[in-house]
Amino acid sequence: MAGKHAKLCVDGGRVIELPVLEASLGNDVIDIGTLTNEGYFTYDPGFVSTAACDSDITYIDGDAGTLLHRGYPIEQLAEQSDFLELCHLLLNGELPTPSEKDAFAAAVAEERHLPESVAEMVSRFSPGAHPMGMMTALTGALAAEYHDGLDITEETHRLATAIRLIAKMPLLAALTYRHPKGLPPPPRQDLGYAGHFLHATFAEDESYEVNPVIARAMNRIFMLHADHEQNASTSTVRLAGSTGTNPYSAIAAGIAALWGPAHGGANEAVLNMLDEIGRPDNIDKYVARAKDKDDPFRIMGFGHRVYKNRDPRATVMRRTCHEVLAELGVANDHLLQMAQRLEEIALQDEFFIERRLYPNVDFYSGITLKAVGIPTEMFTVIFATGRTPGWIAHWREMVSAPYKIGRPRQLYRGQTARNYVSLEERD
Repeated sequence: MAGKHAKLCVDGGRVIELPVLEASLGNDVIDIGTLTNEGYFTYDPGFVSTAACDSDITYIDGDAGTLLHRGYPIEQLAEQSDFLELCHLLLNGELPTPSEKDAFAAAVAEERHLPESVAEMVSRFSPGAHPMGMMTALTGALAAEYHDGLDITEETHRLATAIRLIAKMPLLAALTYRHPKGLPPPPRQDLGYAGHFLHATFAEDESYEVNPVIARAMNRIFMLHADHEQNASTSTVRLAGSTGTNPYSAIAAGIAALWGPAHGGANEAVLNMLDEIGRPDNIDKYVARAKDKDDPFRIMGFGHRVYKNRDPRATVMRRTCHEVLAELGVANDHLLQMAQRLEEIALQDEFFIERRLYPNVDFYSGITLKAVGIPTEMFTVIFATGRTPGWIAHWREMVSAPYKIGRPRQLYRGQTARNYVSLEERD
């Protein structure tokens, strides 16, 4: 409610009054912005209790297993909508009308090309270059190409930047796959977003046809990763963007943050775990190890740092995963057999049920991407492609209103002031 306040009592009886800001959903927030004037900072490693911004884009309730984009549940969007419609929603706050959607899709299609210098840059990487390193560099190269004349204070420029990034990311992702093969992505403008990505990635000649089941699965994977509130990579984009930097550079910084295994590598970790298990008949032994608190082995892709009950994206991704496996007829793949056996155990075993260790979105997306033919080292590239509209929506939201450059504080524990001693006088 308006006028609500909190009181901070400091040793000595001093009381500092702080305003409380009301959220439309979730926790209210104590505004500590004036604490600096009182001679204090707050200490919150990892910013786990700190709201660094206000936003209208995404809401998460981890205890309830809720993920809303502009108020719409992710399950409804993933089942009934498509990626470009979700992009429009994230950027503009509302679902598009039919004419608005057509215009948005046409604007994205018009940007489905890369500057010649960026496309040529790919050939400079070694055949074994990591796809995420390439994505970071190529997105940074877009900053060089689209720098002159870019005015982030102009809304038309901000929207053009958003559309350009959404359009070009699938091409950059495709290049990271095709680079070792020495093949440029073939042009094809008559496909939807996910179909365009699949064609640009896998087509070697005009005979390639996009499988609609696989295209629908890729569409959902992109949607389920489109935004996840103020995570590490989104916060990185906002922090970099707060300096007024070129937005392509801010997105490149977000990709670099996503590359970290603690953030974007979870679905890759699922496949690495299955590689370690080796064979389906080893599953029970490794599950027993996971239950042993003294054994370092852990089952990857189960439970979630944010979602304490269920991951709402996992329900959609589970169904999508099984659709893809049925369509491709890959039931004999031993890694996929192991994954399916682990899923059965997790949904029935009291050890997993009591601890709420349900398969999350990364578990199912990793299996699906492997079945589709995406190399494991490219999984995070897919994640980055899907996350781009969320990143650029947050950047656009921030720079469309007055904002401050990010400047976290610190708790200094080093030496107090001391005088310099010349080299000759030191023992």
